[in-house]
Amino acid sequence: MTKTQFVKDLKNGDTVDSVFAVKYKKPPKPYTSGFCFEFRISDKTGEMTAKYWGDRNEAGIKEVYERFQTGDVVHISGRVGEFRDKLEMALGTTSTVRRCAPTEYSIEDFVAKTDKDVESMMGELTSIIDSIKNPHLSALLNSFFHDANFVERFKNCPGSMHRHQNYVGGLLEHTLNVVKLCNATYAVHPSLDRDLLLTGAILHDIGKIREYAVATSIDISEEGMLIGHLVIGEQMVLDRIAKLENFPEVLRMKMAHIILSHHGSNEYGSPKTPQFPEALAIYYADECDAKVDFALRLKKEAETEDPWIYTRDFKHIYLR
Repeated sequence: MTKTQFVKDLKNGDTVDSVFAVKYKKPPKPYTSGFCFEFRISDKTGEMTAKYWGDRNEAGIKEVYERFQTGDVVHISGRVGEFRDKLEMALGTTSTVRRCAPTEYSIEDFVAKTDKDVESMMGELTSIIDSIKNPHLSALLNSFFHDANFVERFKNCPGSMHRHQNYVGGLLEHTLNVVKLCNATYAVHPSLDRDLLLTGAILHDIGKIREYAVATSIDISEEGMLIGHLVIGEQMVLDRIAKLENFPEVLRMKMAHIILSHHGSNEYGSPKTPQFPEALAIYYADECDAKVDFALRLKKEAETEDPWIYTRDFKHIYLR
């Protein structure tokens, strides 16, 4: 089935007959006219809540509910409405709700990919890795980037679920941007330890390869939800360091600190605030790329004739 309707294009009152990925679903419950349940649908352009409004036939509603699972792609028909100023899809007993076979859809319709060349970005990052002169940091980087399984996961990981670089290849794109920003900072402040700075920038988000799960949508893993990529990433680095000979203890602690502090404050998930210049530079570079990328996307996706939009994160964004 060719997908012709995407979430971002749907408007109040639209009739929908298309395929969508299922992010989650909630069990049926009673309402005034019978039983209903809701689930979250998505594609590469966005997400929307769908609600199935059934009659008093509880067994029939459960049968519909059990036709599909989280992670499936379903063919559904319904109508877009509004609830509390948010769009949602309304389905009923005359609607189509059918689980699709993998041959009926293209995964590219559901999970967006970077529009940049992945191998070119990977080659650029590899050149920077090869420029690291500190033998301990070079060995640490090589332990990751000479591991084919790690590299494959790294190249295919998103940068986030909903915000900056939220697509396959986004982690590589974001990491390379952060490294370039750190390299520019080093050019202005050459007294920084370049090898520590760039190694920290390259590894700061590696925990995301275990934090995110990519199938028919980008979702968070159980490990990501319960532990988070900062702690996961720190442990990944410490595990690799433990296998290297004579890795200096202070350098080991600095690498752990960079990863744990790169969100800047306890409020945003860092158990420690950045406490030396290289850690500070990585925090600000990470913040800069994430915020600028997200603002650019909000500007690109704005659908208005007004000269600006208002956002929760940035307040006003000027569009002209």
